Amino acid sequence: MKKEEIVTPFGSVGYITFKRSYARRINEDDPNSPTEEFNQTISRVLQACKDQLKIDFTDAELKEAETFLLKLKCAVAGRFMWQLGTKTVDRLGLMSLQNCAAVAINEPIAPFLWAFDALMLGSGVGFNIQREYVHEIPRPKHEVSIVRMDTKDADFIVPDSREGWISLLRKTLNAHFNTGKSFTYSTVCIRGKGVPIKSFGGTSSGPEELCWGISEINKLLNTRAGKKLRPVDALDIMNIIGAVVVSGNVRRSAQIALGDQDDLQYLNAKRWDKGNIPNYRAMSNNSVVCNDISYLPEQFWQGYMGNGEPYGLINLKLARSVGRAGDTKYPDKDVVCFNPCGEQPLNNYETCCLSEIYLPNIESKEELKKVVKFLYRVNKHSLALPCHSEETEEIVHKNMRMGIGVTGYLQATEEQQNWLSEAYESLREFDVKYSKEHNWPTSIKLTTVKPSGTLSLLAGVTSGIHPGFARFFIRRIRMSSASPLVNLCRANGYPVEYHLNFDGTQDRNTVVVSFPCSYPENTILAKDMTAVQQLEIVKKVQSDWSDNAVSCTVYYRKEEIPDIKEWLNANYNKYVKSVSFLLRQDHGFQQAPFEEISEQSYDAFVKKVKPINNFSFAEDDLLDSFECTTGACPVK
Repeated sequence: MKKEEIVTPFGSVGYITFKRSYARRINEDDPNSPTEEFNQTISRVLQACKDQLKIDFTDAELKEAETFLLKLKCAVAGRFMWQLGTKTVDRLGLMSLQNCAAVAINEPIAPFLWAFDALMLGSGVGFNIQREYVHEIPRPKHEVSIVRMDTKDADFIVPDSREGWISLLRKTLNAHFNTGKSFTYSTVCIRGKGVPIKSFGGTSSGPEELCWGISEINKLLNTRAGKKLRPVDALDIMNIIGAVVVSGNVRRSAQIALGDQDDLQYLNAKRWDKGNIPNYRAMSNNSVVCNDISYLPEQFWQGYMGNGEPYGLINLKLARSVGRAGDTKYPDKDVVCFNPCGEQPLNNYETCCLSEIYLPNIESKEELKKVVKFLYRVNKHSLALPCHSEETEEIVHKNMRMGIGVTGYLQATEEQQNWLSEAYESLREFDVKYSKEHNWPTSIKLTTVKPSGTLSLLAGVTSGIHPGFARFFIRRIRMSSASPLVNLCRANGYPVEYHLNFDGTQDRNTVVVSFPCSYPENTILAKDMTAVQQLEIVKKVQSDWSDNAVSCTVYYRKEEIPDIKEWLNANYNKYVKSVSFLLRQDHGFQQAPFEEISEQSYDAFVKKVKPINNFSFAEDDLLDSFECTTGACPVK
């Protein structure tokens, strides 16, 4: 079958999501070149699988893979769709394709620099700020003065590059923890705001955000001069770094913080009812490390009443000891953290890659096994690429960790769901054979379930293992204010508003566009499931499929909290590596990604807008291109 004969079954916002997130200019050197259509993107990706990843696909395998991708049986990671076939992959190798990264904040300089670098390269970063790590950091020596002086005789001229920004942060941290010397710096070489960024797309934010971030970190460390850093200080430094990275352009800054379950300062870090919460704390999801549910303090639940962000739970002990629930054949003893959405446990300085299976679109068990092996080969070869970070290359090449995920699980039939366990066993056998043939280690972990915000939108399926939010709902998508797509949305009648910060102020670099959406009539909806029923799905899929973890945001009502506690007491220590929660209503989030509406409101909304089914322009600004929005799980 010729690719032009295949009609891709996009969901209601699938096409516009593809155009916003993954379509590149056909001629990268021509700023007026139109952007790709989906079949052209898939052609670029598959050609790059041969040319850049060196996968020895036969012509028949390529044809089959093309059909899988065009029919939305599966998808390579969003980063792969955006980056494969570009010079960026040739230049940056491994890190250009990695979705997830993790680091323990146990040193005063290296972890922050590594996280800054990974975030600027588009990876989401998880960071562990438990006391056992943060207390290893020495005291800042004394107060130092770090002054911007945009002249050529400043002590340090910041180069106009990713490495230049990292160098300024290095000098700042080094002044506080090692030399104790003040210095001046100049940004005269940094390109101005609005100048295109060729490699990752988007436009430069100019030097202002960088200078703001350095000033904030300098002030924070001056307040801790001669004193030990607290975990909340490490949280703020990482969040400030994240805010610098976002800067209103292509780069996202997805983060997850892992702290101690009894650290009250940390537990209150996002209690917005108490006021005085810095806007930059929106950069991270926050979770607590709880290795035994019986030790979870009552204070943990205080943020579950709609007065703050309900923190998630991370079970490092279970993640280190088993793959799938009860399976001790694949331990993972060096896990220190998770990725921002909580599906991938990671070692220190480790990164990993993801991919997706649209389970409702799979027609047979044999087709599922073929799709899984195709995605495995793409991921495995990407993990063998070189990396500019020696410690990252070493751990990635050792572990070869990947996360082949499933989405639309609750729209799949029971038969389709039951194929997963056998498909996993088949994949494990294939990994042993394929790794031996290529002289690579077998992969420490292979499968996962992620929230799948962006990729699920392509096919219009429910996210990961989540139920449908509602039969009829508004889906809010964040875009850069500078994107030409924003004007197209306005012209077609879609509501556009500026992104609101924690404090209610407007972020004019980012807009939120609202789209009317619906699920098929037989879709399982969140309102028809109790919190405990959702948790039972986590338990089943952690047992059947995922040897990494299962990312799930459980929708709950306040009156269900006692039932949630009872279920966790009975199941958490054996079946849950990670889980987060969100009030179904009155959750306090402004401009939440989903808002339930009535069928009448949906019909009225649809009549007011003109569908966006075809357009082509030189899209340079691609905010939220790689799955996660700024720090938030895409289903929250």
